[in-house]
Amino acid sequence: MSQPWKVLVDHKEVPKPGIDLLKAHNCEVTILENYNADVFRPKILEALKQGFDAVFLASKVKVDKEFLDTAGKKLKVVSTMSSGYDHIDTTLIKERGIKAGHTPEVLSAAVAEMAVLLLLSAARRAHEGRQKMEACERSTGPQWLLGRDIRGSTVGIFGLGNIGQEIVKRLKAFEVGKFIHTGPRKKDKVEKELGVDYVTWDKFLAESDFLVISAPLNDGTRKRFNNNAFDKMKKQPVFVNVARGEIVDTAALERALCTMKIFAAGLDVTDPEPLPPKHKLLTLRNVEIVPHLGSATTRTRNDMAKVAAQNIINGLNNEDLVYAIP
Repeated sequence: MSQPWKVLVDHKEVPKPGIDLLKAHNCEVTILENYNADVFRPKILEALKQGFDAVFLASKVKVDKEFLDTAGKKLKVVSTMSSGYDHIDTTLIKERGIKAGHTPEVLSAAVAEMAVLLLLSAARRAHEGRQKMEACERSTGPQWLLGRDIRGSTVGIFGLGNIGQEIVKRLKAFEVGKFIHTGPRKKDKVEKELGVDYVTWDKFLAESDFLVISAPLNDGTRKRFNNNAFDKMKKQPVFVNVARGEIVDTAALERALCTMKIFAAGLDVTDPEPLPPKHKLLTLRNVEIVPHLGSATTRTRNDMAKVAAQNIINGLNNEDLVYAIP
């Protein structure tokens, strides 16, 4: 047998199926212990000096010039256990001939389920109801804590990729009146299959009763939802983000929530992330927030670990990655 490939795994909690897959394919695995976000970057840079053929990322450490320079010419593959890859300098990676992979489709169902949970919770004022219970406030009046119906509504999807499509499939059971989406281009086949209409940006904002963000973070989407966008929205929609926090201008979102420009928000992601304990968003009654749990199910994380590992195995053997970063 040839010499084993050296693979650095950046987190001790990477699911065992991924680690086992690497070890079963002639990989010598080094796992960084005691992950701490505050001191992690120096730690992984120090580890990279040992020389590795591949790096398995479960964190969002920046793969930039410093990272790649430290890793040296031995590095052949970088695989991130995530769908998003905004923490990786893809241009620099390609310039150096390093293969890079991610794990998009395997987490789509779980993230879509989270989007539905947040949409329902925000629309039906679940967080506000919990606050009133804790304060021993109770009313039997017919106007108490009225929420919003999904039935017959217009749901706008910003990002009709794998996750966006799974969201539409799940929401169809709620008798949505109309699905619309916007983006850089039409998707004729998907639109026809799912019954989704492509509309302009302004029409998307003006017509959506529910807006769900499931787009990747890039130069075209960063801070796309700002004061100007919120001001163009239909009166008091429900706003959901399961993509990246940086797609939304946080100050603008706070303003829209406080002035009831939007009815409520459901957030799996925020900017900054995590939010400081006393952040304004955490004090608002009309915000449902979870700490980036979109893909956090046992089955999904196991699948993500296996795909990330298979990306590495394929790359080291000069085969196509399961999911190469475009």
